[in-house]
Amino acid sequence: MSSHSPAVPKRLFAATLMSLAVSAPAMAQEDPIKVGILHSLSGTMAISESTLKDTMLMLIEQQNEQGGLLGRELEPVVVDPASDWPLFAEKARQLLAQDEVDVIFGNWTSVSRKSVLPVVEELDGLLFYPVQYEGEESSENVFYTGAAPNQQAIPAVDYLMNQVGVERWVLAGTDYVYPRTTNKILEAYLKDHGVADDDIMVNYTPFGHYDWQNIVSDIKDFGSQGKKTAVVSTINGDANVPFYRELGNQGIDAADIPVVAFSVGEQELSGIDTAPLVGHLAAWNYFMSVDTDANYDFIDDWIDYTGDEMAVTNDPMEAHYIGFNMWSEAVRKAGTTEVDAVKDAIIGVSVPNLTGGYATMMPNHHITKPVLIGEIQDNGQFSIVWETPSTVAGDAWSDYLPGSRDLISDWRAPMRCGNYNVVEGRCGGGADAEVASAE
Repeated sequence: MSSHSPAVPKRLFAATLMSLAVSAPAMAQEDPIKVGILHSLSGTMAISESTLKDTMLMLIEQQNEQGGLLGRELEPVVVDPASDWPLFAEKARQLLAQDEVDVIFGNWTSVSRKSVLPVVEELDGLLFYPVQYEGEESSENVFYTGAAPNQQAIPAVDYLMNQVGVERWVLAGTDYVYPRTTNKILEAYLKDHGVADDDIMVNYTPFGHYDWQNIVSDIKDFGSQGKKTAVVSTINGDANVPFYRELGNQGIDAADIPVVAFSVGEQELSGIDTAPLVGHLAAWNYFMSVDTDANYDFIDDWIDYTGDEMAVTNDPMEAHYIGFNMWSEAVRKAGTTEVDAVKDAIIGVSVPNLTGGYATMMPNHHITKPVLIGEIQDNGQFSIVWETPSTVAGDAWSDYLPGSRDLISDWRAPMRCGNYNVVEGRCGGGADAEVASAE
């Protein structure tokens, strides 16, 4: 202050401070609500998961612009488990025990989710899991906003069998729990529908696999026996890039042997030459090409947030959008972020999806979703060629596995059971690791 400036009277200064405090936003008066973000930002899964971290940051920013939740600001807490499955458990423990987050949004692979599961159950956290998975699990502390097998894998096989006339099946996956359990369900389903053992080929490769020459050659040979053949792909992460490239190298196009993928979306296609992939398929519950106002608004928001006119949206992003809005609505309904209150409040909550309908949280902690089959276009987008006439409720336990078909999950009082056996009339406990694990 210049020596010539008049001094501000102390009482006036104090009054000014007080008026500033009174006019400050209400949400600054309380501790923030902490939102944990548990996604790989490095390693083999970063190609898919980094986008989900940014999606969560955008959703949190938008919520804060609307006044936060319960008059409190949302504060993101971001960690990087680096595609290291045991590290996911450590980072989840850090988020819950040290950072004291109110909720976690995260994971992609099932092996990472299974690593985190005992931690969120022990520390009574909430995890919203946004990616399609193998089912055979139901935890009181996890909300599964991605597809269960009956919301992706089974409808995709039905489409190939009934619409395309496929008779021989290659089940190609990355070697971990999601592909193995999904393929166990699909093998049982195919055999129930009269497919012979000789008409099913199963192959697993490690994460990050890049030398596909021999495997693709085997697929080509398997498909040259005079029966219409398709590949059902549960290949995950950056291994997809050399897989599709090798299909192109060996002249396999969609007219010969179509591939339907469960882990390839717009994000994965954005980094590769899509010419060899045109006509191949993916099964999801959302595509960027969906023609709805809600979707166009979401795409505009994403492009604005990233500052990238070429930015793409994908299915797990929509699952986070749905999950975040469901959690927000449950917090408002409960009037608190307290875990047990939110768990009770969220059952039955319905929020808009991006495909023009609504998603509802069911008592088994899975949601209702439409199922879409998309055909890859040369611009890296999908043309929707088939969809279910209405939404499908996610089934935690498969109807096609002997150990599962008699199980239901209902986390409402008084049952509060993740694997209730309707034949035996008893509850087996929480998330059933014995049945669930196919590792």
